[in-house]
Amino acid sequence: MTTPAYQQLPDVARGRLDNSRAGRPCFTSDLSVNEFVLVSQAGFEPLGLVMGSSVYHVGVQQAGWKTSQELGVLSQAMYNVRELAMSRMEAEAAQLGADGVIGVTLKPMNYQFFSDVLEYVSVGTAVRATDNQSYRCPDGRPFTTPMSGQDFWTLWEHGWLPRRMVLGNCVYHVAHQTLRQTLAQVGQNAEMPQFTQALYDARELAMARMQYEGQQLGADGIVGTNVSDHRFWGEHAVEFFALGTAVNRVRPDANPVRPSMTMPLR
Repeated sequence: MTTPAYQQLPDVARGRLDNSRAGRPCFTSDLSVNEFVLVSQAGFEPLGLVMGSSVYHVGVQQAGWKTSQELGVLSQAMYNVRELAMSRMEAEAAQLGADGVIGVTLKPMNYQFFSDVLEYVSVGTAVRATDNQSYRCPDGRPFTTPMSGQDFWTLWEHGWLPRRMVLGNCVYHVAHQTLRQTLAQVGQNAEMPQFTQALYDARELAMARMQYEGQQLGADGIVGTNVSDHRFWGEHAVEFFALGTAVNRVRPDANPVRPSMTMPLR
């Protein structure tokens, strides 16, 4: 089945995927040896390394220096570029017939010769179940997760399955302090409430949007959440980015292996 996103992939990518789908015996992956073995024990086989990329021009938005506020144009740009990269990675995985993609990395690439242009690249290993059952998301897309092979095995053994990487972001302009506020704090230990509230609001918006994505998927929860900050637009503008994996419990009767404690002998 060919997806619309697959048609947007470069010819060289489609050629590589078609060769892999045709049954060439050599797969590629970014799994370590331990990850490869554990993923195989969980009943999944690697099909190939898949990637998505998007180079995006970031628009301009003006903000008053006295007002703390979200920069909606920039928030939307940063969201779109990540979604485009991830959707193309999913399209590559779907073309390979994968159930999902594990070990996903999503990272920015900045180019000094284009100050208002950035690229996001999403890379992971496409995997497929060996029991002839489909473990794709309800909407037919392969699941995606940044989990390592070890974490994927642990989740699967306890009856859970990743659904999709969910994200939320917020680019926020932090207002300058007035001269009076700055002078009042010289030489003192004092909270800066204006900055505290602005950064607090920005993080909350990012996390709320990530949680909303999980709810829209019908997920039971989100695991492995990481909240990071990026600064691309000067000292008074910051993006908070929340990323996690939406999961569902698909095998409530799972009987997980219980770890045994070992004591080193000296």
